[in-house]
Amino acid sequence: MSERKGYRVAVVGATGAVGQQMIQTLESRDFPVSELLLLSSSRSAGTKVQYKGKELTVQEAKPESFEGVDIALFSAGGSVSKELAPEAVKRGAIVVDNTSAFRMDENTPLVVPEVNEEDLHTHNGIIANPNCSTIQMVVALEPLRKKFGLEKIIVSTYQAVSGAGAAAVEELEEQTQAILNGEEYEPKILPVKSADKHYQIAFNAIPQIDTFVDNGFTYEEMKMINETKKIMHMPGLQVAATCVRLPVGTGHSESVYIEIGQDGVSAADVKELLSDAPGVVLQDDPEQQLYPMPAFCVGKNDVFVGRIRKDLDNEKGFHMWVVSDNLLKGAAWNSVQIAESLVKLGIVK
Repeated sequence: MSERKGYRVAVVGATGAVGQQMIQTLESRDFPVSELLLLSSSRSAGTKVQYKGKELTVQEAKPESFEGVDIALFSAGGSVSKELAPEAVKRGAIVVDNTSAFRMDENTPLVVPEVNEEDLHTHNGIIANPNCSTIQMVVALEPLRKKFGLEKIIVSTYQAVSGAGAAAVEELEEQTQAILNGEEYEPKILPVKSADKHYQIAFNAIPQIDTFVDNGFTYEEMKMINETKKIMHMPGLQVAATCVRLPVGTGHSESVYIEIGQDGVSAADVKELLSDAPGVVLQDDPEQQLYPMPAFCVGKNDVFVGRIRKDLDNEKGFHMWVVSDNLLKGAAWNSVQIAESLVKLGIVK
């Protein structure tokens, strides 16, 4: 890293699930922090948080909070990012934003370091962290795109409830207990808290994440489609997504079908390439029932890939199963990784 001893880092949304993971990740990675500033809404201000054996007090996030801050990691909702990220930039900070507020802005790089780290050089103060489901998919597919070309992606996701926030995890636990006890319960959060209807998530699968758009897809599905094209710099790439919520606490899973640009590639070729890919752990041995599962990815930064097989009808088609901790690589770790890249590339002074 840089010769500089440390950076003033702010975490906005410090008391949320992703904010907490950001703080833990900064500590576990020993990121060069000279001062850590924890910011939140007025409601959560005053909360005490542990960092490197010290107790820090969370403060209310205001424009003036960012005076002297070098890097600001945001994960407090899109409206907060839209209001405060430009204020942080005005005061000299580089913002890494974990919401969807700036992802599709043409002047904002959307970055997964294993895929398009070089895009960090084009930032105008704000760098967007992609959707959690998009991140793990592009990490798995980028090595294949670079070597064999990539023409089509069809993905079905099996997403954990933690992607909808801590309250959704609580709802899953309470519903499960109620059903097992034969008690009544009223769903209040999923699939979308602001929607008119809510469905049970315990012992169920809900084929809706976020609200629907006019074309029949959901916003979550459109995020995956549009973000993948932007990150890979392939506006003409064919991408389709179906996003489903499962009664899993943490860890998103994806069934991914791709069509590459070359004939003559075997499943063994794909496995060999991914076995040495950055950020990827290959778990693929059907004889030993070895494949990725969300229960075993929790707390790990990597993207796990398995069940790689060639399509039976399309010479260029392949299927795979991709799993990752949605709070880490899907959010906090990718954000901190971007910060590490900013330091490594000398972009943050």
